[in-house]
Order: sequence, then C-alpha cells, then structure tokens
Amino acid sequence: MKNFALVAGLLALIAAGAWAADYEVEPFAGGPTVVETPNYDGTVELAWDNGQGRWLIAYYTGAGTWIGNDFDISTIKTYPHIATLKMYSSARWPNTAWEGFRIGVYSFGGGVPGSLMWGPTFVQGTGAGDRWVFFSVGWTLPSGVRKFLPAFEQFYNWPNCDPHLVDGNATFLRHSWLYYGGQWQSYSNSTGYYNVMLRVIMDNDHNPGVSPSSIGRVKALYY
Repeated sequence: MKNFALVAGLLALIAAGAWAADYEVEPFAGGPTVVETPNYDGTVELAWDNGQGRWLIAYYTGAGTWIGNDFDISTIKTYPHIATLKMYSSARWPNTAWEGFRIGVYSFGGGVPGSLMWGPTFVQGTGAGDRWVFFSVGWTLPSGVRKFLPAFEQFYNWPNCDPHLVDGNATFLRHSWLYYGGQWQSYSNSTGYYNVMLRVIMDNDHNPGVSPSSIGRVKALYY
C-alpha cells in the first residue's frame, strides 16, 4: 500500500509538471492601471477583468489553443452587434514583435462553450510594449442568441507568439475558458490568477428603429 501511494504521488507530480511546462509566465510591466476604452454613444463595453494586469502567459503550442470569456447580453438586448474585440497582449514578451493570432466568436449554451459562430480571422497587434489591441468584428449575433464567447487562438508556438494577460483579481469569476488538448475547460494556470483580460464592445447601430444612447460601460459581472 505504501508503494502504491508513493507511485501515485509521483505520477501526480509528473502530471502537474507536464501541465506547468506547457506555458511560460511573465510579470506584467504595463503600469498599475490599464487604461479602458472611452465611452461612446450607442456602445457598451463588456468586461470581467478589473483593469489591472498581473501576469502575461504564452503557451509552447499555439495552434489549437484558444482563450475566451463568456458574456450574456440578456439585459442589454438592443446591443446584439459585436463591433470590436479587444485583448491585452504584448510586443515586448516573449519576443519583441507582433506575430499575430486568430480571433473568433463561439456559441455558449448549457454553461459551456459550443461551436464557432464567427471566424476564425487572423489579426495582428500594433504598437509597442504591453497594451490593449483592438480588432474589428462587425458581426451581429443571430436572432435570439444572448450568450456567447469571444476568443483568440495563440496560433504560433513559443517564443515567436503573442501572449495573453490575466488581471490582478485573485478571485476567479469563472467566466474565462481555455481550449487546450482538444477540449474546453475552465481557465486555470500556475499563477493563481485566472480572469483573462479580453473584452468586447457592443453597439446598437445595426438595430433599425432603436435610437443610440449613452449607456456607457457595463461590467458583465453585474448581470
């Protein structure tokens, strides 16, 4: 029995080490507060992060590695058009160039991500250092769809890749997801910080008969 327990313990350590070896982490160097998107008439920004970055993370294998946040627009149903997807990444680490990644929008039903509804589209960041990068989506959710999951695929392998950032909130809000090894799972890593800094900007300009209004920024966690 003792030998069995020892072997089981060693296997657990090996498994944990293999998981940890799948990615690298880097302290966030972009300053104490991340600047948010300005408010505009007729738009609303959905977010789960607290605006303060903590760790940059990049996987050794980028192709097939998707990271996303689920959102629910049930209380703002006049805003079904995804104008922009924004995520926090870096041109500083792990290399000093933007390599690019793919973005897409997945369905979200039954409490888990589903099929790809829009994309994937290859995009590339601009600017220097650690920063928000913005990408146009310009796509309206299908009629009746209120829950969805915007996501990005790292696409390229370490170290010639672009990372993602998690915020400084040690409480996991359970809205960030990882597609890795052929399946979706609740997001996690070795840092203890799990809220991915990925947001969407919705607008109502594509709803005939609806007048734009200054609804401003809505934190998704209040829904």
